[in-house]
Amino acid sequence: MSKKTNDFGIEKTLKNLGISKENKGVSSGGKYFASGDLLESHSPTDGKLIAKVKTANSKDYDKVIETAKSAFKEFRMIPSPKRGELVRQFGNKLREKKDDLGKLVSYEMGKSLQEGLGEVQEMIDICDFAVGLSRQLHGFTMHSERPGHRMYEQYHPLGIVGIISAFNFPVAVWSWNTALAWICGNVCVWKPSEKTPLCAIACQNIIAEVLKENDLPEGISTMIVGDHKIGEQLVNDKNVALVSFTGSTRVGRIVGTNVAQRFGKSILELGRNNAIIISKDADLDMSIIGAVFGAVVTAGQRCTSTRRLIIHESVYDEVKNRLVKAYGQLKIGNPLDEKNHVGPLIDKDAVKKYKKKKKKCKKEGGKFVVEGGVLEGKNYESGCYVKPCIAEVENSYEIVQHETFAPILYLMKYNSLDEAIAMQNDVPQGLSSAIMTQNLREAELFLSQAGSD
Repeated sequence: MSKKTNDFGIEKTLKNLGISKENKGVSSGGKYFASGDLLESHSPTDGKLIAKVKTANSKDYDKVIETAKSAFKEFRMIPSPKRGELVRQFGNKLREKKDDLGKLVSYEMGKSLQEGLGEVQEMIDICDFAVGLSRQLHGFTMHSERPGHRMYEQYHPLGIVGIISAFNFPVAVWSWNTALAWICGNVCVWKPSEKTPLCAIACQNIIAEVLKENDLPEGISTMIVGDHKIGEQLVNDKNVALVSFTGSTRVGRIVGTNVAQRFGKSILELGRNNAIIISKDADLDMSIIGAVFGAVVTAGQRCTSTRRLIIHESVYDEVKNRLVKAYGQLKIGNPLDEKNHVGPLIDKDAVKKYKKKKKKCKKEGGKFVVEGGVLEGKNYESGCYVKPCIAEVENSYEIVQHETFAPILYLMKYNSLDEAIAMQNDVPQGLSSAIMTQNLREAELFLSQAGSD
């Protein structure tokens, strides 16, 4: 096999996105600088070093914040439709760079190429949505009890919006926040995950082109690659009006508390423990497709990954057997190869957690019907590839009650729909849920206030 086939054109992709062998991880817009330690980004796909990034220190952070504060004074005065035009142009740049950025997302994070391209499409979609909203920032007017007076409301921008994103969606989460923040007149400071810094630099390079072409000041879109200390500085900074954090429940609790203590605003997207109820009236072909996709896509590292299957006892054995057969057909390997279904976990620490969760599940009484395990040898040299697995459990197990950020699927039985809904809701987390049924009454109950919470 030729070298060209092996590397899937990664070198060309990096060049097209402006990624060098060593990059500066702090940007005030079009200017790049950094004074901190050197961070290496290795691909979980093959374990190879992709590039290095010079990270931020505290002084770099202060410089970015001062630049953002200055930019806000000018940016907030630009009419919203014109801010929308900036976002429209950014969306068009993303269309031009979609293939390259999608490939980088796949290579640096480990999700499939189809998912990487889909993530960039989500960026494009939110830009289109935000452009429309830029002409819809309406306010009410109303009569006053005082003669010759009226009252009206209007929306004002907050100021600096801080965005702390996670590795599993290294570009989309930022765009969801920043596109909407920009059309409202806010400026953004982005701290991306240290596990996917090159995706962030690529995005910053793209928006920098748009800012330059429109002769806009430094500070509207900024980026700070740094460790948890930089994140803490952002969270505790009274200059940052709103902090949007995506990550674990544990860290999110700290972020929310600290931002609230200074009377700031926060948006938190945290843990999940998603379930699918499979009814006796379900289309089992559709159910198997949905369950397998939900459980193994992104190697189980999505906030919306399916973690629990609650299956009616009359179809339990059939569903279990069909799942076992489907898992046996999964192809695990390089996510840039479109023939593969499952790529690697993000790093070796994630592999350790996967093994620990499996061990804990067995200790509590779980029975694995698909054993799973860590893959080694040719094509798995990164040490980040694992087999998706399936365990029969009880909903009350501690391991089931808490988030498992890995491709481990838990199966459990139910007798009545009320019991299934109670099982689904009986975990501390939420986020997504589904029922597979062709029974309209079951579907309506699930969707009602007595159904999924």
